[in-house]
Amino acid sequence: MAKQHYIQIFKRRRDGKTDYRKRRGLIQGRKPFLAVRVSNKYVYGQIMRPAADGDLTLCESSSRSLSKRYGWKGSAKNLPSAYLTGYVLGKLAQNKKIAEARVYSGVSMFVHGSRIAAFLGGAKDAGLQLEFDEKILPDEQRIKGNHISDYGKKLSQESPPRYDEIFSKTISRGLKPEDYPAHFEQVKESIESKSSSKK
Repeated sequence: MAKQHYIQIFKRRRDGKTDYRKRRGLIQGRKPFLAVRVSNKYVYGQIMRPAADGDLTLCESSSRSLSKRYGWKGSAKNLPSAYLTGYVLGKLAQNKKIAEARVYSGVSMFVHGSRIAAFLGGAKDAGLQLEFDEKILPDEQRIKGNHISDYGKKLSQESPPRYDEIFSKTISRGLKPEDYPAHFEQVKESIESKSSSKK
């Protein structure tokens, strides 16, 4: 009977936290990398520099801070907020003289048109050089929240109780779903303005 050999799998790979093949490429490339994470509540992004003794965080952004710093009243976990969070990170990178970064998705499955893709689109529009296929990006109208606006208008006419139920949190923060696109542009301008003042 043939003797079986045990192949050790690192704990972080078993836990689904690190793809060591991708990590090897990052370390050999010696360029900063951008990592995006999406939780049940927020979208997070970091630009880091790989190192053998632990990655160094150069700058970071979170959709959690959009409301406090830039007046965002919408959801902190949808496409518009993901784009804006990426836009913030791109501006922070500019202020720290970081011109480019490699995209690192880790062990997560990358989905075209997703919040991660929207985040990358925001960072790139802010001036950060990233290499990815433009086809992965969500439609521009979805990034601005037009689909939310259209659904809100439709629901307010067809089922006002359902409208109040679905959008109660957004309305309580002072934003009607119909106003998402205009509010998106206002917050984007606020990010641009505050980022320029820090240069």
